[in-house]
Amino acid sequence: MARKLIDLSVSIREGIESDPPSSAPRIAYTRHDDSVRNVASFFPGLTRQDLPDGQGWAVERLDVSSHNGTHMDAPWHYHSYQDAALPGGPRPSLTIDEVPLEWCWGRGVKLDFRHLPDGHVVSETDVEAELARIGHDLQPLDILVVNTAAGALYGKPGYLDAGCGMGREATLWLTSRGVRVVGTDAWSWDAPFSFTAGRWERDHDPSIIWEGHKAGRDIGYCQMEKLHGLDQLPSTGFEILCFPVKIHKASAGWCRVVAVLDD
Repeated sequence: MARKLIDLSVSIREGIESDPPSSAPRIAYTRHDDSVRNVASFFPGLTRQDLPDGQGWAVERLDVSSHNGTHMDAPWHYHSYQDAALPGGPRPSLTIDEVPLEWCWGRGVKLDFRHLPDGHVVSETDVEAELARIGHDLQPLDILVVNTAAGALYGKPGYLDAGCGMGREATLWLTSRGVRVVGTDAWSWDAPFSFTAGRWERDHDPSIIWEGHKAGRDIGYCQMEKLHGLDQLPSTGFEILCFPVKIHKASAGWCRVVAVLDD
């Protein structure tokens, strides 16, 4: 049976609105013509004329965060412990190199929340209603992704403040049913900080700060951020593969996320 692969990832790229300026990636590119001296340092006496077309190699040096580009957050990102609500918990949070591979390949489910306003905090009721609309019975290790209004704005002005966010109760509703990997096309799983800051200024309620992320204290889970192309997916009927790069004891790893559909 033929299969269709859909890349749900963005590339790590300079000069676009993808992250706050203080954490934006920087990339130094070395082109083929610029690396001849470096190549020759390994082979004494080698000259440009000795190389095919006088070209060396192309390489890049990156100054990046593990949270640039499409990436997967490990429970360690949210808190130092996880699973306080589970038998045997709490326990030290998993780092990205400890995330079980079994979590990273599974049946995909898409919730379409593009109609929700920017800054909306998704509730348990919102999730239940959308699952009912698409007729899906959530199962353990389903990989659930959220299509928000931010997806269409990636790399453009306004991206960081776009889209809805997943609240604490919605996140725990998912993880209590065995979901261990989720994702969003927004900058954060939580509502944009600009909206949360406004609520904080009004109410000074600390429970709203990073509430979706901090739900990992109760039940550990991983989340993917800055997904792309979720509008190309059906609600169900596909698999997701999302293996993160192993960075020792890190809070996140870059992730090439791919949806697999039967064509």
